[in-house]
Amino acid sequence: MADFRFDIIGEYFPLFMRGTLYTIGISLSGIILGSILGLAIGFGNLSKKWYLRLPMQGYIHFFRGTPLLLQIFIVHYGVVSNILGRTDAVVAAIVALALNAAAYTAEIYRAGIQSIDRGQSEAAKSLGMSHWQMMRYIILPQAIKRMIPAFGNEFIVLIKDSSLVAVIAAPELMYWAKGASSQYARVWEPYLTAALIYLTLTYSLNKLLIYLERKM
Repeated sequence: MADFRFDIIGEYFPLFMRGTLYTIGISLSGIILGSILGLAIGFGNLSKKWYLRLPMQGYIHFFRGTPLLLQIFIVHYGVVSNILGRTDAVVAAIVALALNAAAYTAEIYRAGIQSIDRGQSEAAKSLGMSHWQMMRYIILPQAIKRMIPAFGNEFIVLIKDSSLVAVIAAPELMYWAKGASSQYARVWEPYLTAALIYLTLTYSLNKLLIYLERKM
């Protein structure tokens, strides 16, 4: 550590910042798309109709039971490349993270909805509300407040997991840290810088979540 080279950090700093923006963009896109897809999967998982419930359970078990790295490879080389006719690391990264996040957010939705007292749904039905009206006006507004900590934790996990997309050359933070390490055959400077940036992102998000929890 005595010969710590700050010049490497200075040279790669613009690329680290560019990679950080990609990390935030990829993670944010993944959690937004995953939350939308997860809502549909969560409702399907709660359905009393077996032909809706079983496929959703299968989806959840597959994406929670297989490594994210494997999912990234399948999406990048098997799905996106066949659809686009070429490889696109950023698109593949967003799709893979979104599909993975959907499985976890689906369970967050399920747990949040089931945590609401059954008496409230019975009261809504007695007032003549349809199932979707009950969900929209009674259940979901209360459940979402309880889901915020879990969604925040999932976003934090996704930010850290986004480092895996460096293996398909998505130009996020870890990609440039590996590039700097390879160019200079150094470990401490690039990886410690990346670690500090990841720590800053996750710490800031955690503080934001604490603030939102207190507000709500």
